[in-house]
Amino acid sequence: MNIDRMFSVFKTASRGMALQRENVAIASENIANANSSRVNGRGGPYRPKTLVATQDSEDFGTLLQQTKLNLKQVDPEHLSSASKNNLARMNDTMGPDFHVVEEDKFRYEYDPDHPDADENGMVKYPDIDMVREMTRMVSANRLYEANLSVVQAQKEIVKRSLEI
Repeated sequence: MNIDRMFSVFKTASRGMALQRENVAIASENIANANSSRVNGRGGPYRPKTLVATQDSEDFGTLLQQTKLNLKQVDPEHLSSASKNNLARMNDTMGPDFHVVEEDKFRYEYDPDHPDADENGMVKYPDIDMVREMTRMVSANRLYEANLSVVQAQKEIVKRSLEI
């Protein structure tokens, strides 16, 4: 059994769990600041955040094609050194990469008595859709649980394979 392949499931699932954990944190921060007209230290209203997946120059399909084993091998236990190097690269890059982006989406409300009102009496608030943010939290929670199930299933597979 190839140890790198066995643990690649853990790496991929952990990256997925990190993505969903960040997604929940961003959604809860957006909900908490939905009515913030001024952010401490920056001035101006809170800027809604979103999570953006970054695309690597090599996609998963390309890396998978590079790691395919040659069907004409004499012994299926043997890997060529090129396949081992490609497999190691694929295991290190599996799973989503992401970064947080602040958006310039605002809504205006008329409130001339508010301390942050402009000369026209308009107050600038972040434009946050509460239904969308709550949906994102529920979805991220379910996806986190799914990745956790993958980890638990892989642990059981490893445990049973060691019993043999």
